[in-house]
Amino acid sequence: MLTEKNDFSRYGKTFQEGLVQLILEEREFADQISEVLDINFLELEYLKMFVSKLLKYRNKYAKHPSQEAMITILRTEYANEDEVAYNQLMDYCQKIDIHEVTDVEYIKEISLEFCRKQKLKEAMIESVNLLQSCSFDEISKVINDALKLGSDNNFGYDYLVDFEERFKPKFRNPVTTGWQEIDNISSGGLGKSELGVVIAPTGAGKSMILVHLGAQALKEKKTVVHYTLELQDTVVASRYDSCITSYPLSDLKNFKDEIYDVVKDIEGKLIVKEYPTKSASTNTIKTHLSKLIKRGIKPGLIVVDYADLLKPVIIRKEKRNELESIYEELRAISQEFECPVWTASQTNRSGLNAEVITMEQISEAFNKCFVADFICTISRTIEDKQKNQGKMFIAKNRNGPDGIIYDIFMDTSNVCIKMLPKTPGAPANLKLPMTPVPLTAKEQRGVLESRYEKFKTIRRK
Repeated sequence: MLTEKNDFSRYGKTFQEGLVQLILEEREFADQISEVLDINFLELEYLKMFVSKLLKYRNKYAKHPSQEAMITILRTEYANEDEVAYNQLMDYCQKIDIHEVTDVEYIKEISLEFCRKQKLKEAMIESVNLLQSCSFDEISKVINDALKLGSDNNFGYDYLVDFEERFKPKFRNPVTTGWQEIDNISSGGLGKSELGVVIAPTGAGKSMILVHLGAQALKEKKTVVHYTLELQDTVVASRYDSCITSYPLSDLKNFKDEIYDVVKDIEGKLIVKEYPTKSASTNTIKTHLSKLIKRGIKPGLIVVDYADLLKPVIIRKEKRNELESIYEELRAISQEFECPVWTASQTNRSGLNAEVITMEQISEAFNKCFVADFICTISRTIEDKQKNQGKMFIAKNRNGPDGIIYDIFMDTSNVCIKMLPKTPGAPANLKLPMTPVPLTAKEQRGVLESRYEKFKTIRRK
């Protein structure tokens, strides 16, 4: 019978080096694992030396050390120690500067599970001794205390202790929309962990807009994962061909070689995944994304065409509640996979002939407006379509001003969508049923809630 080793040796050198680096770089993880970690769990001497000083610093100063402080401590306090171990330690410190840990979640999960099991073993051995004296209350306490060790120690954001955190730059890593005007007001485009929604009536070009957004990300060397719930994957891919090359959709086959010469040089990657309408849920998308990541394909932008056609994870009594959940789940996907998600939504009947579509024309679940970070609407009257024109209304923008109207050029024959220059007397002066901007987040929510109440009253009538 093989006995289980009481250290990390079975996981190898790379695992242990990654673990120690995570303990240094992530304070919350260090808080969690320091309760259950014994430095003897580490197989390699130089890693033991590293962690020993790190834990000593935390105990002495009641705070987590910076990388610079740790390297200084290690150089000064271990300079006269074993030469081989010291050189290995210094080599490791240099490696940390340029190395990024892969399989982060795996390392965290495995190391915490291992350490907690060891602490539980120790508690059980102690309980055996206590059993002889019939100290049942003490046994219960020992076991419960052991089970609590290594649990989530994030007690929340400490206003004073974490003062510096709120002044550090927030790296949204925005993905361009391809429209300079929109990028200017949204701080560069849609950022990671953000949800953007395009709202338009049927036939107004929602899918074309989503293809445009995906194509711009491709040009920026991003990996785009495009989910289509209405169109065939080849149809969507053809629209990307047209958008990128400007060749008309109706005549792509006559420019096959020319198109290939252009798209083969694009450094971004496009994955188009087709699901029949109402056959896929947000769980389906998560599973597919996880499989892509396992194959080394990390999404830089996710497009879902479109959210209203997804199957709800949980069947609810009212459709609007199902839709609200879908949009919440899509935003959760953007957070989990740390990349922007663009989707679209249908307007109600009043939006069909509206000169400018506001959030009052949003179909069904009005509460999805609360979830999204960016909402724009596309309106195109019959006259607009004849002129290849339309209007884009910025209904919500967490990262800048909203309530802005843009005239757009929209040629669906070759997926060409551009902003038109503003002219005197342009629709920017239209009187819309909205509160002037800019608004605070609290004010925006108040406006949305009042409109939602009005929307429910109208539906009841």
